[in-house]
Amino acid sequence: MTKAERIYLSRVSALGCIVCRNLCLGDTPAEIHHIRTGQGTSQRADHYKTIPLCHIHHRTGGYAVAFHAGRRIWESKFGTEAELLLQVYNELGGLNYFVTGPG
Repeated sequence: MTKAERIYLSRVSALGCIVCRNLCLGDTPAEIHHIRTGQGTSQRADHYKTIPLCHIHHRTGGYAVAFHAGRRIWESKFGTEAELLLQVYNELGGLNYFVTGPG
């Protein structure tokens, strides 16, 4: 992982869980969830295609709450990975972030 990727992932994580935020549950500590939509199982996940999720919305909340417990139902309730990724990009300052860097 490059220094730029570490900085980016730190900024994503610092946003807090995107689902909790959208549900007006406040700031909750986040883990990094790598977007896998459109990728094969053997492809390496892109560190710039990540969303911040708390452990409950990421992996421990059970069916219809945790992404890894049922992607389709999760996306129908909380939004698709692509929609949430776009929200993350916007909250970080838009796609311009990738041109100008953090700041």
